Parts: sequence; C-alpha cells; structure tokens
Amino acid sequence: MKRYLVVVEGGQNGENYSAYSPDVDGCVATGDTMDEVLQLMYEALQMHIDAMIRDGEELPEESVSAMYMAIPESKPELA
Repeated sequence: MKRYLVVVEGGQNGENYSAYSPDVDGCVATGDTMDEVLQLMYEALQMHIDAMIRDGEELPEESVSAMYMAIPESKPELA
C-alpha cells in the first residue's frame, strides 16, 4: 500500500474545493463540498494508480510530507 499526500484548496468565496497530489502528476479532483472532493480524489487516485499498474509504469514514491507551522502575527514597527 502506498500513501500519497493530498492537498485540498478552497475555491473563490468558499463555494467549491479542489484537490491534487504533489506526488501523482495529473491526478486532480473538484467538488462542491470537502467531503465530495475527498471522495472524488480518493477515487481519482485509485483509478490513476490502477492505470499505472495496468500500463506497467513505476508507481510514484511517497516523497512529499506536510505540516502546519504557526507564525504569530506581528505588528509592524513604527519608524
């Protein structure tokens, strides 16, 4: 089993979502809700990986990881 990072971004005005995997080129999904885009992305990854296996291609390695970094909001210094 391979694990791939999936990045989900909110669309303009929070009206929809898009998702992609930095490790799996060309594998993307869009949906109206977070749940929908996650389900569609899961299905897209399954189909993409199945096609790569069927075509005898080497599967991408799990090369990307992510974490949040908390950056405090600082007030600008007055000159």
